[in-house]
Amino acid sequence: MKQKVVVFSQIDAEVLQRLEQRYHVVVINPKAGDVNTQIREQVADADAMIGAGRLLNQNNLETAKQLKIISSVSVGYDNYDLNYLNQAKIWLSHTPHVLTETTADLAFTLLMSAARQVPYLDQWTKTGQWSRTVGQAQFGQEIFGQTLGIIGLGNIGAAIARRGFHGFNMNILYHGRREKLELAQPLNARFCELDELLQQSDFIVVAVDLNAHTQHLIDAEAFKKMQSHAVFVNISRGAVVDEQALIQALEQKQIFAAGLDVYEKEPLQDSVLFQLHNVVTLPHIGSATSVTRKKMAELAYQNLVKALEGGQPQYVVNPEFR
Repeated sequence: MKQKVVVFSQIDAEVLQRLEQRYHVVVINPKAGDVNTQIREQVADADAMIGAGRLLNQNNLETAKQLKIISSVSVGYDNYDLNYLNQAKIWLSHTPHVLTETTADLAFTLLMSAARQVPYLDQWTKTGQWSRTVGQAQFGQEIFGQTLGIIGLGNIGAAIARRGFHGFNMNILYHGRREKLELAQPLNARFCELDELLQQSDFIVVAVDLNAHTQHLIDAEAFKKMQSHAVFVNISRGAVVDEQALIQALEQKQIFAAGLDVYEKEPLQDSVLFQLHNVVTLPHIGSATSVTRKKMAELAYQNLVKALEGGQPQYVVNPEFR
């Protein structure tokens, strides 16, 4: 009898086909009824799960009796209850590294778009407001040679810093749980406390994991410490930032602009952010290129197969219990 795999979100079509050739595959269909009810029913005899973007915890996994692995097609894993997975002895794997450069590209796209007011001026031009030479209201911020502050100098943070240092001759500051000399030294990047980074940076990019220590790390007090010409970019997780505090900072011109790819509640709808011309809002597309998403799906597939064949996947978040 084939092992059973539950696909709990849309995944790459080629990977899905390969799974179906190898295993008994059940795809959760949101149009077929309550998703959590479907998951509870299907995981009862499932050996593995694959997908992304769903909240998985005891509520929808407690029926699982033989589940070996949840293979997430993502880097972040804050939507999985890791404590419960450890208790239930279920591996959680993810897909780091393959999206590093793509996500860094997106971060710098947001930085540049917000700094030069690209979406606002695009609409300004298209709606016929360009009737004379642009004035102060249409001016943007210099990027070349300015100071870039990175909060979280991991793989993605370092890739963003490389773009700033090599491409735009930027001074690099960074803050995190510890110094990262191996990443920082080639960029002449300086480790500093968060307050100093907020006060000294012209551009601030957040690239940290979401956890108990980073929840609302950037709050009203943090925005008050930023310079009035600062551009703030978040490509990490929405809850790292107090969204209401960000809105207030933008409305009151405490900072110049923001570029956002993530939000406290997604999909973002009916938000005050949509009414502000000094913010760029993207729909969580950090890794959304065809090449990168295919790489992520392939790595998730390999993680799943390795576990079902009795081995340990390459990228396991919680390997300690096996």
